[in-house]
Amino acid sequence: MTNPVSKLLGALPPGVRLVLGGTVVLGASSYIFLALAGHSLDTDQVAGVNVLWTLVMSVGYGLFTPVELELNRLVSARDVAGNGPGPAIRRILLATVAVLVVVLAGVAVAARPIADRFFDGSLGLVAGLGGAMVGLAISSVARGALAGLGHFGAYGLQLAVDGGLRIGLAALIPLFGVHSPTAFALILVVAPLSASLIGMRKVIADRRGGPAPAWRDVTAGLGLLTASMLLSQLMVNAVVVSVSGLSPSSKALIAALANAVVLARVPLFAYAAIQASLVSSLSGAAAAGNQAEFRRMLLRTGGIVVAMCTAAGVPTVLLGPWAVQVLFKAQDVLGATDFLWLVLGTLCFMLATVFGQALLSLGRHQRQLFAWLAGTAVLVAVVLVPGDIATRAELSYLAGAGVSAAAMLWALARSMAAPAAAVAEQRAPLAAR
Repeated sequence: MTNPVSKLLGALPPGVRLVLGGTVVLGASSYIFLALAGHSLDTDQVAGVNVLWTLVMSVGYGLFTPVELELNRLVSARDVAGNGPGPAIRRILLATVAVLVVVLAGVAVAARPIADRFFDGSLGLVAGLGGAMVGLAISSVARGALAGLGHFGAYGLQLAVDGGLRIGLAALIPLFGVHSPTAFALILVVAPLSASLIGMRKVIADRRGGPAPAWRDVTAGLGLLTASMLLSQLMVNAVVVSVSGLSPSSKALIAALANAVVLARVPLFAYAAIQASLVSSLSGAAAAGNQAEFRRMLLRTGGIVVAMCTAAGVPTVLLGPWAVQVLFKAQDVLGATDFLWLVLGTLCFMLATVFGQALLSLGRHQRQLFAWLAGTAVLVAVVLVPGDIATRAELSYLAGAGVSAAAMLWALARSMAAPAAAVAEQRAPLAAR
């Protein structure tokens, strides 16, 4: 008789099992990394590390996750045609370096204001921010190539090595009596770069040739996707960013909220194992015109997301105020209601992500971006309403994510109701690769 776990895994898109272990290690590393920082540094230093982690998760992932998705798509198409990944990787890498140069130049020019506003004047953390962006950029290229070639085992290994290094290096810092936030920042540079070298070994071994993709193909849709991803990452990390920006002196609250957000986002880390194969499965069904399979995959994934958020959210609301004090050494500044808003916001955010990836599979990049814009506008409006800063930040996250999810569901219903020929015409510029 099939057990519930096997049944759940069987309902997931193909390839999920191979990356699940690495995703668990990388997700766990976030909690352990912040917990070790909380026990090694004082309150002001911990706040700086937490804000750094939040900025890396929001801006960094918003900028470079589209690189992974686009390279995944390009390499997959080349693999089907019998062409090697090298030419596509080189062009994507050049585009990534161009974005990275602009980002690093901006960080360098605004180093002092960034340090004063977010890091209590620490230029070392600003340097760590720039280095972490480099690590994310390179690791995104490596993951995109591995996913495109179907090397999900190596993909999962890269995630596991990245997370394992974060845990191991963070554990060494207090053992050697080091009490520097910059040391923790350097981990966010070393871990992804080292893991990328291991992951790319599998890609470099593929020496098949083939023509380089046209720059138009490399950049098509990347701008819209990047804008959508930046807005989504801003939204999911907006609670800490809002409080640190509007009330920078509230160090204890900032640190506690950063820890609370991490606990509330447990299902989001689990969803990362589904994301790569979900996009592939939905895109295949859409390209084949198989709306029944498209709907089944979408409904199944949505149901899994709701189940994950419920299973993780209930204990988070009940035990969260106690857990952040024990695990992260946070001060007693949050209650169960704070965790309730964060958990509900995460549920809405994850549903918005699922609907957004379905829109991308149908070639509806503009509609996805519009939905994130609408949610962001609501988020800003709510956070600027007078009242308790923590409550405003939490409710703004919930409201923004809820509006984005609703807007995407509406756009998805319209897209699914459109004639198949219209959908095919919409997808044609992106599918001809």
